[in-house]
Amino acid sequence: MQRLASRLSPLFALSLLPLLAACNDLAQSADAKPERPVQVQKVAFEPGDVNREFVGVVRARYETDLGFRVAGKIIARAVNVGDRVRAGDVVARVDAEDFKLQVESTRAELSAAMSSVAQTAADELRYRTLRERGYAAVADYDRKKTAKDEADGRLERAQRALDLARNQLTYSELKADADGVITATMAEAGQVVAIGQGVVRLAHRGEKEALVALPETWLGEARQSVAGVRLWSDPKRRFAAQLRELSPQADAATRTYAARFSIADPDDVVALGMTAIVTLSHMSEDDVVKLPLSAIINRGSGPSVYVVARDGELSLQPVTLASFTADTALVTGGVQDGDKVVTLGVQKLIAGQRVRTIDAR
Repeated sequence: MQRLASRLSPLFALSLLPLLAACNDLAQSADAKPERPVQVQKVAFEPGDVNREFVGVVRARYETDLGFRVAGKIIARAVNVGDRVRAGDVVARVDAEDFKLQVESTRAELSAAMSSVAQTAADELRYRTLRERGYAAVADYDRKKTAKDEADGRLERAQRALDLARNQLTYSELKADADGVITATMAEAGQVVAIGQGVVRLAHRGEKEALVALPETWLGEARQSVAGVRLWSDPKRRFAAQLRELSPQADAATRTYAARFSIADPDDVVALGMTAIVTLSHMSEDDVVKLPLSAIINRGSGPSVYVVARDGELSLQPVTLASFTADTALVTGGVQDGDKVVTLGVQKLIAGQRVRTIDAR
């Protein structure tokens, strides 16, 4: 029996070897992590335009604050925000009783001055005749002539005073100086206003422009780029635009520069206050590759992308960006033609990880 057992033990050990090898393979396969599938895009540099979009608002080319040329108490305001007015329409009135009294007072002074002129003119004519006949002294005639000249001056002064009083009465009505739309009201009926204090804001009809805020890195490009304007309410329509004004000083709060782009041939669809998207385009000096924004990752050291090597290992490559669009990043350096760049799920990847690539559609 012992001899039989000694012969069977080597055979039993040999029969267990395949089972042990299978268990070892199962253990190794359980410990190994499966390769993760990732979507990639091949890098292909090409000449292209650098586009950047900025969101702004449609404004009128000319906006003026209308105010009274006389001080007084507002008794009526005839317009509200959004009302359309024409040149000459009355938008507000102040109490005109004092101005009417001033007109009557100056009219009375004018009547008195006219009577004085008539009297002095008659005296001057009579003394001239007497002097020519030798019945009046030259000094007496000179006094009458001086009185007549003084009366003429008072008459002219009274006429100017009457014209001024009538103008003051006219100024008690605030009128629009151009066709347009009321965009703001700054005073109400019953309020006492000073000379020149704004009562309403008038946006003149005609030229329209898009007002946007530009970062300091785009000040030079804004002057050289081709501009276009689209409306958020109608993105399919595009209007040509031109930079008209660029603020020389940054806003204290946002540190951006206000830029006004004139809209070419705007129609009634382009309403004041609409959201406008200004696109600035210029040719890039370097070739660029367009990658989706989801391919760019920044963990504090600048923009980077994950590149898949031939063996499937990931490497994190810093890249140089020219600009962004709504869904695309324009890369000018950091990658080479033919590189496979991961375009989805980059936040969950780490350098050195092995992946399985799936080409993006």
